[in-house]
Amino acid sequence: EIRPNFPEFDDLYCKYCFVYGQDWAPTSGLEEGISQITSKSADVQHNLVWNFPIDITFKSTNPFGWPQIVISVYGPDVFGNDVVRGYGAVHVPFTPGRHKRTIPMFVPESTSKLQKLTSWFMGRRPEYTDPKLIAQGEGREVTRVRSQGFVTLLLNVVTKDMKKLGYDTSTLDMQTSSVIDMSEGILK
Repeated sequence: EIRPNFPEFDDLYCKYCFVYGQDWAPTSGLEEGISQITSKSADVQHNLVWNFPIDITFKSTNPFGWPQIVISVYGPDVFGNDVVRGYGAVHVPFTPGRHKRTIPMFVPESTSKLQKLTSWFMGRRPEYTDPKLIAQGEGREVTRVRSQGFVTLLLNVVTKDMKKLGYDTSTLDMQTSSVIDMSEGILK
């Protein structure tokens, strides 16, 4: 489930895609997709929710290049043109279970006041030709951006055969041992 939080905007839709390393391969599901348009709810909270499943399976023998999900949010401007309302990315959680991730979103900004004015009149705001760029560090340092809204993802993660490869992703063991260590330290 994906929930946008853009208080000043309405009628939003989202595109998603995955970015991953060379050793990773999707074995089932869709690597990219697009949601329906959501409108603010009639209640006081004015919630926006996209209830569409994202179902994908990856395989790899190397954790390098662990998958990230890239979210791009779009909506109409005052002239009715679809413009980008935010970009964001987050790594798929490493541990199995249900996870909630809130992603701060941002939009690229024009570098001069003349460019800002021209883009407003033309109805064309700056946007990335390839949103996957935001999940990579290269070239991002020269882009001027502005924070704008949040997107919350609810993810269910299942891992398989991680122990065979020497990785321990059991959250229960980690939480139990840290609680025991803390209580032993307090009791001493």
